[in-house]
Amino acid sequence: MLYAACQQSNGSGVARSQEMHERTDGQGSVDTATFAGGCFWCTEVQFQQLEGVDTVLSGYTGGTIKNPSYKQVTTGKTGHAEAIHVIYRPDVISYDELLKAFFVAHDPTQLNRQGNDIGPQYRSAIFYHDDTEKEKAAYYIQRLNEEKVYDRPIVTTLEPYTAFYIAEDYHQNYFNLNPEQAYCQYIIVPKLDKFKKVFKERLKK
Repeated sequence: MLYAACQQSNGSGVARSQEMHERTDGQGSVDTATFAGGCFWCTEVQFQQLEGVDTVLSGYTGGTIKNPSYKQVTTGKTGHAEAIHVIYRPDVISYDELLKAFFVAHDPTQLNRQGNDIGPQYRSAIFYHDDTEKEKAAYYIQRLNEEKVYDRPIVTTLEPYTAFYIAEDYHQNYFNLNPEQAYCQYIIVPKLDKFKKVFKERLKK
C-alpha cells in the first residue's frame, strides 16, 4: 500500500528560495521542500529525524504580507500557514519519501486545524516549488484517497511556493529545547513516537 505511505536570520526573514544548492562540504547538492501540517513545532521535530534531512526551519508562508510576526499569523487573517522548510539531500532521501513523511506527520483530513489548533494558519498544505513537485503531490493525494487510507477525504491544498519567512528564534528547534513543556509532552511526543515507528529504517543513526 502506498501509505505504509538558508540560512537562518534573527527573527523573521526570508529564507533562500533557489531550488537546488551546491553544498560546500563535498556531499553534493541539496534541495528544499515546504510543508504545512498544523503547528510547526510538531512537524519540525518529526522531519528532523530523517536521514538525508540536513535542516528544518519553522516559519510562515502562503500569506499576503511580508515579514509577518507570530502574533499576526495567529490571528488567521494574514493568509500564512505555519510551515517548515525542509532542506534535504536528494541522493539520500527523495521528495516522494518526504511526501510520505508529511502525510504520516499530521492528519490531512482536518480542515484548517490540527486537534485543538484551529484556524487557516494550521491548514494542511504542500507548497510546491515546481511543476514536478505539484504533480507528485497531486498523484500521492489521489492514491491515498483511492486507497481510502483515511476515513475522510484529504483536504490538503497544493499552493505555489512564493516566499518563506523564518519564524522567531524561540520557535526554532522547539521540541528539542523544550522537551518537558506540557504541549511537547502531551501533543508532540505521541506523534513523534508514531513517526519513528513508521520510519524506523529511515531514521538518523
